[in-house]
Amino acid sequence: MFRMAMKLYRTKSGVVVESGNQFYILSGSWKSIINRPRLFQKLIQEINDSMASPMAIQFINNELLPPIDEQEVWAAGVTYFRSKKARMDESKESGASVFYDKVYDAERPEIFFKATPHRVVGHNQPVRIRKDSTWNVPEPELTLFITSEGTIEGYTIGNDMSSRSIEGENPLYLPQAKSWDKSAALGPCLLVQEKPLDPSTGIQLAITRNGADVFNGSATLSQMKRTFPELAQWLTREASFPSGVYLMTGTCLVPEDGFTLMSGDVIKISIDGIGNLTNPVE
Repeated sequence: MFRMAMKLYRTKSGVVVESGNQFYILSGSWKSIINRPRLFQKLIQEINDSMASPMAIQFINNELLPPIDEQEVWAAGVTYFRSKKARMDESKESGASVFYDKVYDAERPEIFFKATPHRVVGHNQPVRIRKDSTWNVPEPELTLFITSEGTIEGYTIGNDMSSRSIEGENPLYLPQAKSWDKSAALGPCLLVQEKPLDPSTGIQLAITRNGADVFNGSATLSQMKRTFPELAQWLTREASFPSGVYLMTGTCLVPEDGFTLMSGDVIKISIDGIGNLTNPVE
């Protein structure tokens, strides 16, 4: 049977693949299964060779974990015009806005370290905002999985939680503005398909507070200036990732100036073909 796409889930009892509306449990660790070139073809072969055992979808719902075990998470910034404008606005008082203008047009992209696995949460798990920050936002980002050989083999949803007040104060504070406990969310699955994602793929962000919407926005991947292979090549140019690596690819869904997350808010990010990543805010 021809399959356009499959979804891989990491659960408490093992790795599960969804294919053709059926679910199978695979043998092997998360890193050993996903960190393979030509992953789509290899998964099809394993299912067809009956190396996977059918199972029920309830298994996933009850035991879902974030789709990461030993991988680092990195991120690319200023890959959309809207992100460039937001970064320039937040940093204008420090005089650093010119750097975001320059990097948007430069050959070399902005790429920075985001999180180790223990700082990453999954679907329906809480993210955090920094207690020493006054301006905090989610950043919904299509996230690539790149193997140790540098090939892009899958896609997931990422939430790059960010402190705009800290980053805007001084660009040298970027690590503190981006990385802390529960500052990144990934999930709910890893989408694996034969062809790259279509540029028309939609991304949606919804934030609710006390049951009411306080932000809604949507965009498409076609609004991104840089390509996925370009970003992957820069990330892996002088760095090795033995278990593979996740790369958040930037956002153009930025809440308006003055909006900040509050404890109790619920963030929902949706990407066509992948699903929904929902996280309450602690």
